[in-house]
Amino acid sequence: MKNIELNKKQLTTYPLASRPSKVSINRFAKTLTGKESVAGLLDKLPGFLAADDLRNVINTIISVHQQQRSILLGMGAHVIKVGLTPLILQLVEKGVLSGIALNGAGIIHDFEIAYAGHTSEDVADGISSGNFGMAQETGELLNRAILLGDREGLGLGAAVGRMIWEEKLPHREMSLLGQCYRMQIPVTVHVAIGTDIIHMHAAADGAAIGSTSLKDFDRFCGLVAQLKGGVYINLGSAVVLPEVFLKAISLVRNLGHQVDNLTTVNMDFNRQYRSFENVVKRPTLGNGRGYQIIGHHEIMFPLLVAGILAQLENE
Repeated sequence: MKNIELNKKQLTTYPLASRPSKVSINRFAKTLTGKESVAGLLDKLPGFLAADDLRNVINTIISVHQQQRSILLGMGAHVIKVGLTPLILQLVEKGVLSGIALNGAGIIHDFEIAYAGHTSEDVADGISSGNFGMAQETGELLNRAILLGDREGLGLGAAVGRMIWEEKLPHREMSLLGQCYRMQIPVTVHVAIGTDIIHMHAAADGAAIGSTSLKDFDRFCGLVAQLKGGVYINLGSAVVLPEVFLKAISLVRNLGHQVDNLTTVNMDFNRQYRSFENVVKRPTLGNGRGYQIIGHHEIMFPLLVAGILAQLENE
């Protein structure tokens, strides 16, 4: 093969000033004083990637709220376990959230917080002895609430929320389900049979669990049907709620509801296939916008809420 000698002196170059660049000092972080408000801190973050996305999500939520459009929150149970219930309830009390969807584990941790003020057992310690998931009150009271709710035509979320609030559990003020029941904010619960500890108890009634959870799916679909121009946030659910949301979107569009101009947000501490495809990407194809903000719930969600509240106070 012939050896070709290259003459670099013949290279064509251009002035750096004429070249479009992705990074400019105009978008660099601003120096901090240590006395910034939350709004001031957000304003001083660099204008790149997740920092930009976070500000855009906050601004979108404020705009949608001002237009009185729907904002729904789907969340995994870990969100409750890291102590974020008070912040979610703040958004509910401010009228920001139109509804909340939980997986089956959410009712367990929420109930145990309301009943005992603590939750989250040591699975590794309990599994070897067969004691994991065997707390008596958790199994008996939740299954009883579901059975009674089914007899009265309630969804699973309303059935548990009613029990927590009306039976005046000691810490009901810290219960997401109880407080939302009091404020008449819909909380739907989407169960996979066998995934939750209360399914191991003798009091579990599969028909009641399935019936109340299906009622909640129908109610959730009714909420999703009103999401045109709205926001859906998936907070810490990797499988169940992304799947439920995708099915709900398909169902309501099949029935003629134009759920377009939709903004979706996935917040988790890992990048997951289903939450990206089923929340961020697929439902927004065409004329929506999806965001993915990766980071620990206990840090990122308070930042989001603080940014929202800061703007609400300036209205």
